[in-house]
Amino acid sequence: MKISNLPYLEPYTTRDSRHRCPRCNHARTFTFYIDPETGKPIHRTVGRCDREIKCGYHYTPREYYRDNLPLCGDLFDGNQSKGNGKQISRNGKFSDKTVVTGDLFGVNSNQSGMNNNQSETIDYIKILDEKIDCISHRYVICSKSSDSNFVSFLYDHFPGERIEEAIDRYALGATRNRRVIFWQIDIDDNVRTGKIMQYNPQTGKRVRNERGGINWVHNILKKRSYVFQNYNLCQCYFGEHLLKLFPNKPVAIVEAEKTAVIGSIHTPDFIWLAAGNLNGLNVPKSRVLRDRNVMLFPDAGCYEKWAEKMKRISREVNCTMEVSDVVEKHATEEQLINGYDFADYVIEKLKGDGENEKGECDSNESDSNEPAGEETGPTNNIKLPSREPSPALQKMIDKNPSLTTLIDKFGLVEV
Repeated sequence: MKISNLPYLEPYTTRDSRHRCPRCNHARTFTFYIDPETGKPIHRTVGRCDREIKCGYHYTPREYYRDNLPLCGDLFDGNQSKGNGKQISRNGKFSDKTVVTGDLFGVNSNQSGMNNNQSETIDYIKILDEKIDCISHRYVICSKSSDSNFVSFLYDHFPGERIEEAIDRYALGATRNRRVIFWQIDIDDNVRTGKIMQYNPQTGKRVRNERGGINWVHNILKKRSYVFQNYNLCQCYFGEHLLKLFPNKPVAIVEAEKTAVIGSIHTPDFIWLAAGNLNGLNVPKSRVLRDRNVMLFPDAGCYEKWAEKMKRISREVNCTMEVSDVVEKHATEEQLINGYDFADYVIEKLKGDGENEKGECDSNESDSNEPAGEETGPTNNIKLPSREPSPALQKMIDKNPSLTTLIDKFGLVEV
């Protein structure tokens, strides 16, 4: 008889309703948790030992389901077939490259001395101790795919090798209807959630109708399993896990996840993070940026707001920040209304400069008769007045000489 809609400890009836503990091996001391749907034990290891002081074993259903989630084939159209450890490439053919958790998060799992299941369990215990709700890495692994409309758009503008690197770095996923999944993975490799979005493969613009609206992986899981019913989302920067992987690289922050991916392909000398929305740039999320050199690229119309946020964050977090107005200055009135960001600027610049190959600008000098340094259109670089950098900026340049290229290329302004 089903007692409730949640797992429950097996009621005592006779001595046979108590079992051998999987830890201390004592007979008739272990109580199973019962699955309310089947009326049977969830697993022989899921339960509580009565010897609370001498043994103390207690493995809850929540822990078990988190540690043993199915490979979510009903949620995502991932690139792993069941059990064969192979990936499906963009052309639909199988390759022998096996996907493992360590490859996605910048950790060599072979050096850890444990298999994937052991790593998953240890990660979850750590999460329980820190009281951070998160999602199993297995969802990221099984969703990882290039079969999204967003990635199709990238292939029309950038070299395939760069795109594949971005897919691996950000663990981009895909759903059956070719939506992209932008996973939020924090600096400790905890998966906070996944943002699911649909894009037009020709224009690269987000589809905003009802079927193409934004969805979240944790919301889907909350509807499908009681384990996630009380999930408390605490968001982080998209791409935050890369901070640990590249401790010495300067950081660039944009608003949209799409823009961060494009920025990483176009200018890979920086770690590109996304705030997720206009107000996603804030002090709590920015504490991971302590002692980092950070460049901000706000969307058109958002420069002043992010410049104010920059002052507070750099003061409270103790990081060095600069803000660029390159997007603001290049946007036309129409673009300001319709939305214009750094990704639009990059694509526009590639088209304006001419492309010998995808993502490779023409190296020939322009035949234009325009005077040197004068703007000829919205795709030209902004020329800043020549002036000495402040001591703080000079310190950043001394530590990361590649900042000079970024400053000259994208019109960074000290405020």
